[in-house]
Amino acid sequence: MAGTNQADAANEVLHQRRTMPKCPLKLAVGGVMFAAVIGYLTLYTKKKPEASAVDVAKVTAGIAGPENTHPRK
Repeated sequence: MAGTNQADAANEVLHQRRTMPKCPLKLAVGGVMFAAVIGYLTLYTKKKPEASAVDVAKVTAGIAGPENTHPRK
């Protein structure tokens, strides 16, 4: 009995579709945006008290200069 069920199951397709439910480009863009948000929130929670949210955003985007990363006097 067990062998018969296994033979039948070997020929079945497991919930596969012809097309994906979403566009692969939209999924990739969504994944990049999700990773960017997680990175921003991680840096924001670890920032020093004198840093502003704009400074964190510049560091996350990679456009920060020394004036954004050093403490203000």
